[in-house]
Amino acid sequence: MITAVQAKDFALDWIHSWNSHDLNSIMEHYDTKIEFHSPFIPLLKFNETGIIKSKEELAKYFKIGLDAYPDLRFKLHNVFTGINTITVYYASVNSRMAAEVFHLNKNGKATKVFCNYSNNSSIY
Repeated sequence: MITAVQAKDFALDWIHSWNSHDLNSIMEHYDTKIEFHSPFIPLLKFNETGIIKSKEELAKYFKIGLDAYPDLRFKLHNVFTGINTITVYYASVNSRMAAEVFHLNKNGKATKVFCNYSNNSSIY
């Protein structure tokens, strides 16, 4: 079970790593066995499936993202906890709202991630 403190610490460190544009620090959050799902993967022309299944490929993809968005800055809004999962709710690329669900192993490393983004228009 992941505690609220562990979830908050992970999220704050993850946001800080991205805002520092430090690829090595970003990659520290992911296990060597990773499955990463994001609609940005095909958008950035990395692959058509939207799924990455190795840490090496994930690092290459993140490097493309950091290069494509040199002014990238995330803003944390909330963190949710579940059974071996956390969801980080934040403002992402171009202030687009995002929620990433991280399945964490016993070492606190992400083994599976699902990225979800708003379409920039409110449904309420």
